[in-house]
Amino acid sequence: MLTLNQVSALTEDQARETIERILWPDGPVCSHCGAIENLTRLQGQAHRPGLFQCNNCHEQFTVTVGTIFEDSHIPLRKWLMAFALLCSAKKGISALQLQRELDIGSYRTAWHLAHRIRHAMSQEPLASLLKGTVEVDETYVGGKPRPKAGIPKPKRGRGTNKTPVVALVERDGRVRARKIHRVDGTTLKAAIRENVDRSSQIMTDEWPSYRGIGAEFEGGHETVNHGAGEYARGSAHVNTAESYFALLKRGVIGSFHHVSKEHLDRYCDEFSFRWDHRSIDDSARTEIAIRQTRDRRLSYRWPR
Repeated sequence: MLTLNQVSALTEDQARETIERILWPDGPVCSHCGAIENLTRLQGQAHRPGLFQCNNCHEQFTVTVGTIFEDSHIPLRKWLMAFALLCSAKKGISALQLQRELDIGSYRTAWHLAHRIRHAMSQEPLASLLKGTVEVDETYVGGKPRPKAGIPKPKRGRGTNKTPVVALVERDGRVRARKIHRVDGTTLKAAIRENVDRSSQIMTDEWPSYRGIGAEFEGGHETVNHGAGEYARGSAHVNTAESYFALLKRGVIGSFHHVSKEHLDRYCDEFSFRWDHRSIDDSARTEIAIRQTRDRRLSYRWPR
């Protein structure tokens, strides 16, 4: 089990063994040549904990090589605690809060740690396209600006200076969300074609950029007219997509306060990961996230 309470009780050696169990369910695998046989655990006093020797390629490795944990000076126990926090926090958790709760030396370190975990949460290419009834909607992300005297109130919705994000949500299923540069027909229809199976039915609001997309899908295209106060007409609605956006925005406003355009996709990955795995418990969700750390090395440059 990988609840925060259980992870916090682990020693550093137990944390390493936990990661080995998750990443190497069938035993050690050489990080250099992929060998699974003829491997030796080095346990001499001069060897660091968890070190293996591959007698095939003659390289040494640990379970962290080739993962987001590689070359990190943060104890693995704290890494596991951070995973447990991010996987269970429905509205996200800020780097500043991670720094406080995990007693991490600097905000910068906590910020890098959080983004590496979001990188591990990033969505794999779809094994199968979204199917069934798929809701498509856009929102605008950028925090809640403070009103200033003499300056007109910022616009809301389409026309704002915030960053647009499009979400495609299967009813009772998965979500794909990404920032986009504009909310025109070319961009929105390309996102639908790329992510949705042609047998599906598309649900959107009345935004003109979606017009004509129904001819490409067997289920057609249904819309609701938000401008006229219509939010559902039978099974036609985009309420599921709006539920996803509600979580994302509450995280941005309540936990992060501001996110940069450069890293907005990472926050979408985090919220999409929790959404896709919402039907399982926090411990199972945490284990899936850790399993996705393989081949996910990432170096972030501190923003200027």
